[in-house]
Amino acid sequence: MTINDIKRILQARTLCEGESMEREVHTACGSDMMSDVLAFVKDQSVLLTGLVNPQVIRTAEMMDIICVVFVRGKQPDPSVLALAEERGITVLSTDMRMFAACGHLYENGLRGGCDI
Repeated sequence: MTINDIKRILQARTLCEGESMEREVHTACGSDMMSDVLAFVKDQSVLLTGLVNPQVIRTAEMMDIICVVFVRGKQPDPSVLALAEERGITVLSTDMRMFAACGHLYENGLRGGCDI
């Protein structure tokens, strides 16, 4: 699955294109707690969250996450998008709630790799 596929499946808007919308992704996670992402998540490509602060992008960078999807129509401020662009991380926004967004991605073959 590519980031473009995720965008289509979630009916999302591109807020920051990152390195490439054609990058392959194989796993995803959904969390509003970045400490949980740091502690329990490994080998993720996509992070779905409703948290819209710079810590999300910093966490994504530390965990080699290439795409962040903000759920519930959340819109980060320009400084968050500038940080994502600087780090080459794609940022999308969907109006779906996290549960539904994760379900749609799972239904289309994207899996998680949570280490718990």
